Amino acid sequence: MAPVSIVTSQAGAVIGHDDAMRFLFVGDSMTIGRAGDVTWRYRMWQHLESCPGLRYEIVGPRSTLYDAEADAPLSESYADPAFPPPARRHLSGWGEGWLHLAPVIADAVRAARPDVLLVSLGLIDLGFYTDAEQTAANARAFIAAARTANPRVRMVLLPVIPNIRAATDASFAASCDHFNELLAKAVADLDTAASPLLLASRPTGYDVRADTYDGTHPGPTGEHKLAAAYADAMHQAWGLGGPYTARPAPAGSV
Repeated sequence: MAPVSIVTSQAGAVIGHDDAMRFLFVGDSMTIGRAGDVTWRYRMWQHLESCPGLRYEIVGPRSTLYDAEADAPLSESYADPAFPPPARRHLSGWGEGWLHLAPVIADAVRAARPDVLLVSLGLIDLGFYTDAEQTAANARAFIAAARTANPRVRMVLLPVIPNIRAATDASFAASCDHFNELLAKAVADLDTAASPLLLASRPTGYDVRADTYDGTHPGPTGEHKLAAAYADAMHQAWGLGGPYTARPAPAGSV
């Protein structure tokens, strides 16, 4: 896997494995997943479990998947029922973006007390709600709000991965690229020693035709690549955990 691009003032700030870390997943439909999905959150949980000596907890106010029939986040039907309920916790929603989560992140951080936010947002914003500049402004508001609840919270931010729409909609593709530039600038501007920010690279070799089941939402290979982007960023920057070593399971398994 190619090196992860990281923008941070704290690239050398190693986190000892004796320091128990509380992780909060924040995202849109790619993160919450729908009934019957494995989710990249599951892949990340497996990775954290595989790191010797790492003390951690996954936190958050939600735990369900999106139920398409009910058009609501009501499902508990994860593809692997062995995924433990405490590890299912998150703050993500189908159709939710920076616009929706910036106003609620302070309360979520205050209640769940995460040390690290793993954030994947922006595609739904750009696709339906806000332009690149407005989306970037909401991302900045999200970061500021999270810090009001925990001035020392760390964040790992994933750039927007354009979905299949970008292949035929040049304006949308350009909007995604412009937002990612603005997000990188926000990380550079807002990173602090007290509350470090990491900007992970787009997962190496991510192909929306091969790594998603519908041109947007990750399938098994996409789930692994998303988890790897976060795991490798934290390991390289903070010495947290280890490099991501899992590989997609054979077709038909989880």
